[in-house]
Amino acid sequence: AAAACGIGTGADGGVFKIGGVQAIAAMAYGAAGLPACDKLFGPGNGWVTEAKRQVSASGAVGIDMPAGPSEVLVIADAGANPAFVAADLLSQAEHGPDSQVLLLSEDAALLDRVAEALEAQLQALPRAAIARRALSGSHLVRVESLRQAFEISNRYAPEHLILALRDARAHLQQVRAAGSVFLGDWAPEALGDYCSGTNHVLPTAGAARFCSGVSVASFQVAITVQEVQPRGLVAIGPCAAELAAAEGLEAHRRAVTLRLEAAA
Repeated sequence: AAAACGIGTGADGGVFKIGGVQAIAAMAYGAAGLPACDKLFGPGNGWVTEAKRQVSASGAVGIDMPAGPSEVLVIADAGANPAFVAADLLSQAEHGPDSQVLLLSEDAALLDRVAEALEAQLQALPRAAIARRALSGSHLVRVESLRQAFEISNRYAPEHLILALRDARAHLQQVRAAGSVFLGDWAPEALGDYCSGTNHVLPTAGAARFCSGVSVASFQVAITVQEVQPRGLVAIGPCAAELAAAEGLEAHRRAVTLRLEAAA
C-alpha cells in the first residue's frame, strides 16, 4: 500500500520496519536515518507502553494513549452462546500472558458452560500456553444484575467491551467508558482488529475513562486564531482588564488598557 502511494523511506519520513523499545526511542529522538517524529501512535506490550510514557514525559514527543496490553470485558446474559463467548475471551488471552479477559454474567449456568468451552477450545490453540497464563489472571464473575455488570464495566473502562445480550443496542446507553463496543452475538472483537472499519488502537488500563481510540482526528492539531478590531477591543477589553486586575497581573491589564485608550 505504501509503495502504491509513492511512500518510501528518507529524512522526510516514510516506512521503516522496526520494533520494540529501541524503536520508540529512535522514533522519538531520531536515530540511524530515522527522523524524529512529533507523535507516536500504536499499541504494544508493557515495555513499549512504558517506553512511550517515558519519551512523552521527557517532552520529546506526544503519544496517543496507554495502548496495551490487551483487554476484553464481556457482559453476557443467559441466552448468550457459551462457545462464542469463550472464543472471544481466548482471542484476547492469546495476545500475551499479561492480557486480561473478564466475563460478567448474572447467570451461573452460563459461566459454567463458558468455563467448559474455554478448556475445550484451548486444546486446539497453538498459543494455548500463552492464553492459559493470561487466563490465570482473568475472571468469570457472577453479578447480581446487568445493572451491576455495567457499573463494574464503567469503572474498569475496558479496551474492548462485548455485549452478548439479547437486545444489545438497548443497553448501549448504559456504557459510559469503553474503547470500542461490540453489540450482540455476531460481533466478535476480532472483526474490530481487522476489517469492521474501526481503529483498533484503543485505550487500556482504564484510560477509556478520559481518552478515545485513535482516529483521523488524532493526526490533527487545532490552532486557534483571533483577530480584533478596535470596536471589538472596546467591547471585550474591559472584561479582560478587570480579570487581569483581579489576578494581580498589572502588565496584562495595561496591555489591554493602553489599547483601549488608543481606540477611544
